[in-house]
Amino acid sequence: MSKKVALITGASSGIGREFSRIHAANGGDLVIIARREDKLNELKQELEKKYNIKVKVIAKDLTLPQSPIEIYNEVKEAGIEVDYLINNAGFGGRGYFHERPMELDLQMIQVNIVTLTTLTRLFLPDFVKRNSGKVLNVSSTAALMAGPLQAVYYASKAYVLSFSNAIAQELHDTNITVTALLPGATETEFAKTSDMSNTPLFAKTGSPHLVAKEGYNAMLQGKLDIIAGVTAPQKVMMSMLQFMPKKLMLKQIYQIQQEK
Repeated sequence: MSKKVALITGASSGIGREFSRIHAANGGDLVIIARREDKLNELKQELEKKYNIKVKVIAKDLTLPQSPIEIYNEVKEAGIEVDYLINNAGFGGRGYFHERPMELDLQMIQVNIVTLTTLTRLFLPDFVKRNSGKVLNVSSTAALMAGPLQAVYYASKAYVLSFSNAIAQELHDTNITVTALLPGATETEFAKTSDMSNTPLFAKTGSPHLVAKEGYNAMLQGKLDIIAGVTAPQKVMMSMLQFMPKKLMLKQIYQIQQEK
């Protein structure tokens, strides 16, 4: 079996870095993408040395609209055929929507929604042409509810879930699968960058390696959705969502996203 190539966005830290390690341990080559070239090069050296695989580094700022097409062109020019597209890059941000810097929320939409959609649209025709390939889009358990104090983030992850499920069905009669990974609060840089470190929501976090492993395995199996890294109380809360009056649910989410 020839080596499978995985393209992973947001690969310099957290869940993305763990996806890279898991894929490399499986003997696959990589295209790793993030803004921080130094972190990507460190990861490249680690994985090439340890697993005798090839890693291509592409340093890109995914908040820029031209980045997806530049990534696609660079991959094509290098003669690399991507087997697994893992859209992992994303970020959040806490605060009242009407007070947050508008450009930050628009950048969030660009990374979490537009870049993910564009990369999927660019690579999917190649997958369809050869009738093989897998897409893994990182959503969040936030996709299952609205998120006061993280209005745009929660909405962006709901988009990722809905979009992934829809195109999975469109491709049901092909050998291509689309999986959505819904992590709970995970121990990554996300909490710090989104100003969530001191909130009850991030009091207990899941392991990025375990979250990535569950997501990666679900992708290989062609599952539609996978919820990973969720604590027992969070599982209970999620199971109750559909029965809870919406106003009460919104109030609870609002409370767990305030600083302690």
